[in-house]
Amino acid sequence: MRAMFRPVSLFVGLRYTRSRRRNHFISFISLFSSLGIALGVIALITVLSVMNGFHKEIRERILGMASHGDVQALDGRMDEWRQAMAAVRKNPRVLAAAPYIQAEAMLSHGKSVSGALVRGVDPALEKQVVDVERHMLHGSLDQLAPGRYGIILGSELAHSLGVGVGDKVTMVVPELNVTIAGSVPRMRRFEVVGLFEVGMHEYDSGVAMVHLRDAARMLRMGDAVTGVRIRIRDVWQARAVSLQLANQLPGIYRVLNWTDYHKNFFAALRMEKRMMGLLLFLIVLIAAFNIITTLVMMVVDKQSDIAIMKTFGASPGTIMRIFVVQGATLGIVGTAVGTLLGVILALNLEDVVAWIEQAFGIHFIDPKVYYISKLPSQLQWSDVGLIAGGSLLLSLLMTLYPAWRAYRTEPAEALRYE
Repeated sequence: MRAMFRPVSLFVGLRYTRSRRRNHFISFISLFSSLGIALGVIALITVLSVMNGFHKEIRERILGMASHGDVQALDGRMDEWRQAMAAVRKNPRVLAAAPYIQAEAMLSHGKSVSGALVRGVDPALEKQVVDVERHMLHGSLDQLAPGRYGIILGSELAHSLGVGVGDKVTMVVPELNVTIAGSVPRMRRFEVVGLFEVGMHEYDSGVAMVHLRDAARMLRMGDAVTGVRIRIRDVWQARAVSLQLANQLPGIYRVLNWTDYHKNFFAALRMEKRMMGLLLFLIVLIAAFNIITTLVMMVVDKQSDIAIMKTFGASPGTIMRIFVVQGATLGIVGTAVGTLLGVILALNLEDVVAWIEQAFGIHFIDPKVYYISKLPSQLQWSDVGLIAGGSLLLSLLMTLYPAWRAYRTEPAEALRYE
């Protein structure tokens, strides 16, 4: 009986778990202990999957406008950009690269005025770097032709200006033209040739795109650009690739990656997920405390049995293992059921939510507010393993005190009134 789970301990522990004859109340508490653990595990897996889905949705929307990496000149003017782009493309982990010009400008139409971040792009190369094409509401990047002075606006920016496709907007850049009449701001009329909607207020209300050459003429950049945007094979390797490029590129450049653009935002999302997981884990903790209650009541109820087993030579370790087996069984059953149902629910959450919305005529997510019509869910097996492992460990820890109480039972005292 020195092994951790010899057949006697396992057999008696499972028998106590299944027993229904002597104390139905203990059996009732045991059932609800496992049920509570199962519900906690289901809630954890489902909620974390929904948060993963939202994080993925936000990440994809950001990468619709922000490239995986960005090589910039320190002074904002990159003259040797062709050499830098060629060096970037030699990296085996880089899929594509595209030059761009970026500057702040003021757009106006009639009495409406709005500031915007104007980005000059090469349409053919830009489509290889970002996924903005699939977010276009009207038009496409191909309609940005050099010399035509076309412009593509975010949907909210176009709404604030009161313009649509075919209308004209005036762009004013923070540079002056010196004329006989004095210094006047540099301005140019652009025709709206397209609208996009990424689903991020920062981009939809503050970004406009023009052709690279038109931007160069407006800003008098000549043949220079602001920087080179890059697309990487594995988006999660962006930081490592950025560091590698910073050491490989000829010259001194600033190399950024997509997490740098919204560093605080992504840090807040990670913190939110951790805190939500911790708070929901309290459900499992509360349910696990019921295991202590169940086992303590079982020890009191089975004192005479414990005394008899000790009288017949059962070691204190054997007695402890009996109640560890009983408590662990409750935790294993609850965790297994919760994990199975949680995984099934997380994988089919969109269909379940759609059915509930249709059956009861309600809407959990308003697409006008959240830019999405479905509840996103992304199951990560690492989360499932962490939740299941934590639940099992917690259930096992909760058996230690009742098992110790059983170990301290004195046969003479327990059998005095039998």
